[in-house]
Amino acid sequence: MKSITINAEPRQDLGKKGTKALRKKGFVPCVIYGGNEVVHFTAHENTFRNIVYTPDFQKVDISIDGKVHSALLKDLQFHPVTDKLLHLDFQELVQDRPIIADIPVKLTGLAEGVKAGGKLMSKLRKVRVKATPDKLVDEISLDVSHLELGKSVRVRDIKLDGVEFVSSLSLPIATVEITRALRAAQAASGNAGANEAAEGANEE
Repeated sequence: MKSITINAEPRQDLGKKGTKALRKKGFVPCVIYGGNEVVHFTAHENTFRNIVYTPDFQKVDISIDGKVHSALLKDLQFHPVTDKLLHLDFQELVQDRPIIADIPVKLTGLAEGVKAGGKLMSKLRKVRVKATPDKLVDEISLDVSHLELGKSVRVRDIKLDGVEFVSSLSLPIATVEITRALRAAQAASGNAGANEAAEGANEE
């Protein structure tokens, strides 16, 4: 799994006054939970740019007073007016302890239905799973080359060892839809065939 390392400082004053003072200086209050202890820390808002503003699924190694906590970003809060980052929640990764995470899905291959004139539509960009940290992956690669017109690939079609799917197995991840242009072409072809058959019958 991809990882990014940040340096942070322990947070001593957990009250509203201390929180307000931190934010005024451009720092963001944060918390790590899920391990043996709850850890409160803070870092400058610029520290979190590559964590918050990215579509990547990645582990965050948070260094606080020489101790590194490996965690996943679980929640974040923005100011409703200014969009300023207000708070971050991280869940610590503990060996052999399952964690729930949303893993991005990457579609690969050229679908048969697309070759026939259909359009590949992505329906689910992330799949929620439950797994121990060692089984988590950066992304789930899903081959759609076999998909024909009107067919879908679903969560149940993913093969990933050691992972339990929290998302419903019947959820479609991608579908090859029949476009209007293709429907019109099929209708025109069908009408043409019917007309030819009628003409042949009249000649007889």
